Amino acid sequence: MTMNLWNEGDPIADTAAPDGPIETRWERRRFGAKLVNPANRRKLSVIVVGTGLAGGSAAATLAEAGYRVRSYCYQDSPRRAHSIAAQGGINAAKNYRNDGDSIYRLFYDTVKGGDFRARESNVYRLAQVSVNIIDQCVAQGVPFAREYGGLLDNRSFGGTQVSRTFYARGQTGQQLLLGAYQAMERQIAAGNIEMFARHEMLELVVLDGRARGIVVRDLVTGEITTDLADAVVLASGGYGNVFFLSTNAKGCNVTATWRAHRKGALFANPCYTQIHPTCIPESGTHQSKLTLMSESLRNDGRVWVPLRAGDDRAPADIPEDERDYYLERIYPAFGNLVPRDIASRAAKNVCDEGRGVGPGGLGVYLDFADAIGRLGRAAVEAKYGNLFEMYQRITGEDPYVTPMRIYPAVHYTMGGLWVDYDLQSTIPGLFVVGEANFSDHGANRLGASALMQGLADGYFVLPNTINDYLASGPFPSVAADHPAVVDARSSVRDRLAKLLSVDGDRTVDSFHRELGHIMWEYCGMERTEEGLTKAISLIRSLREEFWTRVKVPGTGEQLNQNLERAGRVADFFELAELMCIDALHRAESCGGHFRAESQTPDGEALRHDDEFSYVAAWEFAGTGEPPVLHKEVLDFEYVHPTQRSYK
Repeated sequence: MTMNLWNEGDPIADTAAPDGPIETRWERRRFGAKLVNPANRRKLSVIVVGTGLAGGSAAATLAEAGYRVRSYCYQDSPRRAHSIAAQGGINAAKNYRNDGDSIYRLFYDTVKGGDFRARESNVYRLAQVSVNIIDQCVAQGVPFAREYGGLLDNRSFGGTQVSRTFYARGQTGQQLLLGAYQAMERQIAAGNIEMFARHEMLELVVLDGRARGIVVRDLVTGEITTDLADAVVLASGGYGNVFFLSTNAKGCNVTATWRAHRKGALFANPCYTQIHPTCIPESGTHQSKLTLMSESLRNDGRVWVPLRAGDDRAPADIPEDERDYYLERIYPAFGNLVPRDIASRAAKNVCDEGRGVGPGGLGVYLDFADAIGRLGRAAVEAKYGNLFEMYQRITGEDPYVTPMRIYPAVHYTMGGLWVDYDLQSTIPGLFVVGEANFSDHGANRLGASALMQGLADGYFVLPNTINDYLASGPFPSVAADHPAVVDARSSVRDRLAKLLSVDGDRTVDSFHRELGHIMWEYCGMERTEEGLTKAISLIRSLREEFWTRVKVPGTGEQLNQNLERAGRVADFFELAELMCIDALHRAESCGGHFRAESQTPDGEALRHDDEFSYVAAWEFAGTGEPPVLHKEVLDFEYVHPTQRSYK
């Protein structure tokens, strides 16, 4: 029955990555790539969609190199990109602590942390480039935390036994984004970047098989325009908001990458979504998003629940011998710093046993009493003060006195558009960076590696690899009245008109919330064949209802946030179905994808490397048609797959 849901196509391979010693692959690829001389760069144009860490750093670096860059974001300012919300830190293999870290160890930890479902070539390059990122950001003035002697400080994150995470209190993303934003603004002032805020990409223009531009809507006036260039870079982030409740900003969406997918870009590993274990629990149906509490808190906070089910005493009234510090008990080698997928499932398990705390029993304690006793309140406040303040403002509870209550929530997506070693999608001329691509994290992202990947892609990788493509020009000029351009623009207008014309009786948010509930219930922390099959049926039925009952007031010729959301939710419906199909076809557990039918006797994820050691890259076959699965086989020459253990 399930095989009717998809078809299998030809395998796919990454032909851009060099072979030979992994330590020299990136240097050899950079040397082998064709260059564009400075005089010719002025004649070439690049569109960058998204202004987060990946998009902002890419636009700034390409403009600095001499290309003509046009940058787009739907926010009112580039510095409102969601990268600003990242809290805990950024990894780099500097080994400042002299605790055994190295480029190879960061590579090893990241491949293992991704449950052996990432490419070795990409991950090794990421580890190599990480050391340059810190130098770049320090030169920009990013105020990383420093030790008393002035050296940059480090802390640990989940899935590692060394301290390699650089941080700026609990606002690392904000400080890094301001660095990239300032670099962008310098190029805007110099006339090398043309910035378009409050513009949303609604279609990709593909001409003669190449990406040549985008169709955008001015979110203030509603005007639909087309922008044409020699190459397009998507840096539009992840798709976690398909779950409705997530740690993502409400504006985060999949539309830019999904429109590219519909035009021929393969979408890889969509079922790989990360559940973050350290979030403020849901408190009622009034909520539109959830709030992250940085993983860095697990350096000093201890996670526990009562030993006895149904124990509703205040935490201070529960003595030590009646508490279960379950992460320290089950995983003594890593304790509270196990990877996010491990910690999330462990929290779900103790709550399922009836030992959860707070409303509905969906919470566990994150307790700082020991740290305050050991270090003093002032030291804890210096490291985590803004996070504690944020928690208190949201919950009304003082975490210096009462333990935080946390529960897992959707946070990051490891899936995304398929790219090769050059970060180029299956559409020539379309490059994808940061969370929008699938390339570096496998089935699970270790903490503090998203910022690392975004800046690695934008500052160091893409500026080298896009040269090779642009050097194959010059590309023929494209007129605004070319049939492919006109068709792309018309398809956007027709779609918006259709959304406005339904004039039903249900709000966009009501559909989004219902879709999110289906996804969390059946494609969340634990998945089964029965649940996923049911979810696909429910999603199809709800999507059909959406197109007959959704109510979008107003017009398209004005600021209309209902229309914006309706378009995004329409794309989430199609993505949600593909996510469930991908999760259904992958009859194994790995990282953030946990199939209940595939687990070890003690409840850990059980991979099946003989059957599923591949990237699942999906081709769009038409609305309502079974997608086509293309497999990229993963070969492990350096880190041989083993049962992933943190005990």
